[in-house]
Amino acid sequence: MTAPLLETRNLSKRFTVGNRFSALGLRTVHAVDNVSLRIMPGETVGLVGESGCGKSTLGRCMTRLYDVTEGELYFEGQDITSKSLRQMRPLRRRMQMVFQDPYASLNPRRRVRDLVAEPLRVHTRLSEAAIRERVGNLLEVVGLLPDHMDRFPHEFSGGQRQRIGIARAVALEPSLIVADEPVSALDVSVQAQIVNLLADLQERLSLTYVFIAHDLSVVRQVSTRIAVMYLGSIVELGKASDIFAKPSHPYTQALISAVPQPDLKKAGERKRIVLTGDVPSPIDPPQGCRFHPRCMYATDKCKQERPLLASLPNGRQVACHYPLNVSG
Repeated sequence: MTAPLLETRNLSKRFTVGNRFSALGLRTVHAVDNVSLRIMPGETVGLVGESGCGKSTLGRCMTRLYDVTEGELYFEGQDITSKSLRQMRPLRRRMQMVFQDPYASLNPRRRVRDLVAEPLRVHTRLSEAAIRERVGNLLEVVGLLPDHMDRFPHEFSGGQRQRIGIARAVALEPSLIVADEPVSALDVSVQAQIVNLLADLQERLSLTYVFIAHDLSVVRQVSTRIAVMYLGSIVELGKASDIFAKPSHPYTQALISAVPQPDLKKAGERKRIVLTGDVPSPIDPPQGCRFHPRCMYATDKCKQERPLLASLPNGRQVACHYPLNVSG
């Protein structure tokens, strides 16, 4: 079996908020809680869930932009959990990120040529002439013109800015790209163009993606597998087609029921599941199953005992005491 490109083992990330002089004192936010995930070379793993469920934090932990609180992180077979900034530097060229907001991720005071050339200057010994040629080629690869390299970010549309961010991410020919909601800030028509660009680059450059999003329609289009997150934990993991056909976790079932259905007949046949209540606070997560306060199937066992992510006969992994569609 092929070894995973990236692997998290019981990974957790916690943040401390407040201060000891405030009324509530110091509090701990459980942003990512005990996540184990294997990313195989060449695949696209979609990471989905509601806003605030820990998707972006997990993505930043995967690339070591955030230090890991607990657990282990492996990249290309190396344990990078506690590597220093100096030790991580040679690995940075192999893992890159595409950020959500192209308006914020590009320095407005720098020209495009400098934005895209920065990783080349840091990690390679290319001459300035070779770097300029490389930047022009990269812009062409992402659908822009070489002449655009002398412009500033404010002279581009949102979709064009995201293309610049993608060009910067692939400049060093990485093996892994973590795309943190790369299309959520763009118009629908532009979203399709960026998704198609990412798919084309994956095939051309043999890339592996972790695609973070809350739009299930986009995730379904691009993902090989899908990991569904709720309150910092993965509650279901499996092939994209299987999860959309027959979700096994009640939360996944509710998410998929909310996806717009263009076929009016099928839309009329679908039962919309509306969850009650709000997502619990990651500062004080509920005992037992994190989802039980909003789950229509919850029992006393769910309130007391937290389910582990376990494999089912249908080939999926689900963290639920009473999974749905077990044999589907």
